[in-house]
Amino acid sequence: MPSPTPPTTSVPPRVLLSIDYEPWYAFIRRYDAIESDAMRREIDGGFSKVAIDGVLERLGGAKASFYLVGEVANWYPEVPQKIVDAGHELGLHCQLHRPLIRVSELAEDMRASAGWRSRFEVRGYRAPMVGISEDAYPLLKSEGFFYSSSIYGTAGTLLQKQGVWEIPVSTVRLFGSRAPNLAAPRDFSMKLLFSGEYPYGSSFSVGVMGDVVMRLLERDLKAGHSPAIILHPYELCPPPNFLRRTSPDLVRHPLLTPFVFNKTKFLARLLRAFPVSSLGQYLDEVLSVHA
Repeated sequence: MPSPTPPTTSVPPRVLLSIDYEPWYAFIRRYDAIESDAMRREIDGGFSKVAIDGVLERLGGAKASFYLVGEVANWYPEVPQKIVDAGHELGLHCQLHRPLIRVSELAEDMRASAGWRSRFEVRGYRAPMVGISEDAYPLLKSEGFFYSSSIYGTAGTLLQKQGVWEIPVSTVRLFGSRAPNLAAPRDFSMKLLFSGEYPYGSSFSVGVMGDVVMRLLERDLKAGHSPAIILHPYELCPPPNFLRRTSPDLVRHPLLTPFVFNKTKFLARLLRAFPVSSLGQYLDEVLSVHA
């Protein structure tokens, strides 16, 4: 069973801002089967290298958690270096972006990312598609991770799962009482929606109802909670011909459409309205207060 959530009322609330830094095609599932590193890099077309400067510029002095897809670190070593040089937290999203629910697949992915993770002392993890299993936490612990942000849950929730802290991406409860069971997986699924929770911290939600997300952030901050949200680099610095290149997939899978919306104005509005920080900084403050 997860350890109880420590009280966080004495820690100033803020928006826990994260960028899942991945190639522009990562949200489109038909690319998952491409194993050729050279082909994947060719499809990326230099986007991951170019976009980092624009994303950092849009953040200004605000600090965020960047959960990096490791193949980007291999292609362009300057990308993780720029992230840490700018004072942001560098975490792992995965080595190759695809579902990693099975522990055997996650372990293989972890081995592939071990080199650059060690070099940058990575301690935070975000599962692809915010999808993880309970069995994954011992592996994260053995790989040296201090925390994860790989399930959805209401703001203010902080759990310890088998030696790893879990900071959920934020949801709003639409009906029913607070979920007693926060066992993984808790992804963006019909099961979660039918349980009465809506994942407003997903960039999908930012795309379809940005004004509502802003109000929910304000509500949770006023309640003393620190909500966690996700954005992506292609939503802040779209690659050339982004809509044309993704339109065949959007026709087949219309629910992908919010991921191609430009969210630059949303980010600027968020940074004007609310304090933000990385997830790792927030967790350090909470644990230092209750040490």
